Amino acid sequence: MNMLLLGSIWDAQIWYAVPLIVVISLVYGGTRHEHLKEIVGHSVRAAIWLIVFLGIIFALVWWANMQV
Repeated sequence: MNMLLLGSIWDAQIWYAVPLIVVISLVYGGTRHEHLKEIVGHSVRAAIWLIVFLGIIFALVWWANMQV
């Protein structure tokens, strides 16, 4: 594994996804529920789902890039 590539991940623009995931999860949870406890619980589940989904896409693109 190329350590330079792993080091560049920390400086990548992918970190812009973190506030987007938080905001999307909170808005999605807020549109489904009215009570704060339910909104937070739904937001956490939505955030985990988004992180896993984006992580799979990132891994596929990274793997495809390594094959070239």
